[in-house]
Amino acid sequence: MKKLIRGLREFKASYYCRYQELFKQLSHGQKPRVLFITCSDSRVDPNLITQAGLGELFVIRNAGNIIPPYGATNGGEGATIEYAVQALDIKQIIVCGHSHCGAMKGLMKLDKLREEMPLVHDWLKYAEATRRLVKDHYNHYEGEELLEIIIAENVLTQIENLRTYPVIRSKLYQGQLSIYAWIYQIETGEVLAYDAENHAYVLPQAQLPPTEVDESILLPLPACEVCEPSFETVAKEVPSIQEIEIGHHHRFPMTSLSQEQLERIYRGSKS
Repeated sequence: MKKLIRGLREFKASYYCRYQELFKQLSHGQKPRVLFITCSDSRVDPNLITQAGLGELFVIRNAGNIIPPYGATNGGEGATIEYAVQALDIKQIIVCGHSHCGAMKGLMKLDKLREEMPLVHDWLKYAEATRRLVKDHYNHYEGEELLEIIIAENVLTQIENLRTYPVIRSKLYQGQLSIYAWIYQIETGEVLAYDAENHAYVLPQAQLPPTEVDESILLPLPACEVCEPSFETVAKEVPSIQEIEIGHHHRFPMTSLSQEQLERIYRGSKS
């Protein structure tokens, strides 16, 4: 607690003073650009990994980045989604899972949670479609490989749940809303986005229309002392804007998958 209190003092003395005008503007209202739905995991910080500024993200966080289907519960997720899209007129939603997710580990052994953590057990039932899909289609995988599959599939499941909300369905029908599926890899800092056309996870910049691509996001990351630049693991050369193809997909990087596994992976959610 002492550390947090010191942080409060440092915030007021440094950050607040530096951006006092911004805080004054924000006191009159908010206009976030993106609804970011992710896990409560302490290792995942939406503003940090996107480098978004104060007031740019409207955030929902819970165990497993789960979105209960419309009408399934009167919890805060539905109300927050409705407020974000209807009142704040947000036009972009990101559902972001992450590597080593404890909630998804729990989903893999759901029966064991019933006695020890009954509330967690009941909450994870909103990801039952993920559990069943993985059980039926990926029963030949295990361990970390199975975990990364369930993490990836769960993001897609939760987007399907998101589509059950009337306000979301209406905005999608009118072409006024875009939804993105992201996976954040804690150990490398890499983020991949789901490409529905090719049924694969790709670099997020590969999904941007050419007119919206900033040349700077195509440059390779500078080497750091801790790790090699992760961009080089998926691209040997820096492509031009014209060379980026949405269909150019990459393997989900949490473990090294064979080509045969790569071709089969995520097939359960393709239909």
